[in-house]
Parts: sequence; C-alpha cells; structure tokens
Amino acid sequence: MKKLLLLILLLALGAGGYYYYRNLSQGPSGALVSAAAAVQTHDMATFEKYVDVNSVNTHLVDDVTQQGSLLTSLLPGGGLMMGGAMRLLKPALAKAAHQEVQRYVETGSLEAAAAAAPKHVVNISLTGLASKIVSPDSEFKGIKYTREEGDNAFVGLEVSQPKYDTTIVVEVKLRRQGDHWQMTQITNSSELLRGVAQLEKKRLLN
Repeated sequence: MKKLLLLILLLALGAGGYYYYRNLSQGPSGALVSAAAAVQTHDMATFEKYVDVNSVNTHLVDDVTQQGSLLTSLLPGGGLMMGGAMRLLKPALAKAAHQEVQRYVETGSLEAAAAAAPKHVVNISLTGLASKIVSPDSEFKGIKYTREEGDNAFVGLEVSQPKYDTTIVVEVKLRRQGDHWQMTQITNSSELLRGVAQLEKKRLLN
C-alpha cells in the first residue's frame, strides 16, 4: 500500500531521516541509516539486508485487514477491506506490497511503486495508504526513544503531519541478526491508521 510504510518508514526517512541518521553507525539506528542509504542509492539487495520486507509487509497487511470501514475514508476502494473475504487475499496483497517496495527503492518514485501493484489483486496500494500517514510534505523530527530488549529493539521515529498540524511517532521493531540489526515490523500501524482516519474525519467536518 503508498510508506505501509515500510512504506511509512521509507517516507519518514525520505523526508529527512537519512541526513539525521547518517552519522550513526552502530545499533538499531545504524541499521536504519544503512536502510535509508540503500534507498538513496536504489540498492534493493542492501535494503533487504536491513529490512525484512516480507515480515514488515505481512504484519502491515494483517493490520490493514483488521481496520474495516475506517479505510473507506482514507483510500478509494478501502471498503473492500471489510469482511472476511479480504483476508483470503492477504498472501497476494503481501506479495504485491513487496513489489511496491522494490519498485520504490529502485526508482525513488511513489507513483512507480503504486503502479507496480498488480491491479487484478485489489485496487488498493499499500504505499498509497502509507502516504496518508506520512505524506511527502512530512518532516523527520528526530528519534523519540530507543529501547532494547535482548535481541529485539524498538525505535520511535517522530514525524510531522503538516496536513493536520501535528506530529506522530512511528514505532519500528528490529531484531539482531549476528553483526547487524534488521527491521521486522511497524508495531503501531493500526493505531496510526485509526488516528489518521479520525483526523481526516475532523478535517472534512470542519
């Protein structure tokens, strides 16, 4: 779907995080530096070393398919996410999301990423949905927190939302992989989707 964020992470880093992180070389932040650098150089192989794209997308698809009718307010065709029928398409949607991420890393274009999703799967772009949460106008504000729990780490990335005159925190989970860390999940994507849907509803009412 346009930063499910990873798609969210891609947009956050693309909005300025890479330049903040580039001086950090160790720990979970170092992995995000390397992932962001790979996006800048369009290096998918290196990007996948630091981001488990399949894991991130699988979690995102699970979160999205649980959101129901609120997606209607965020994306055309979002109502298709309602009901159990959409759950049958999760494997295909996750595969399509992987294609979107790869296309974004290779081209740096959100339009190209959205176009990479097979239209016969479902007319919903994960990168498109992610851009509703972290827009191209958003700015990276800094690291809100970093927490390590054994071989897992959680990093909160604070990002502005100019459209709603507020900021959000995107929490990403990383797992230690030998000599480096790898991102495996956006842990609060459900909360972010609900929050943006509420903000959009208030904006429309006003």
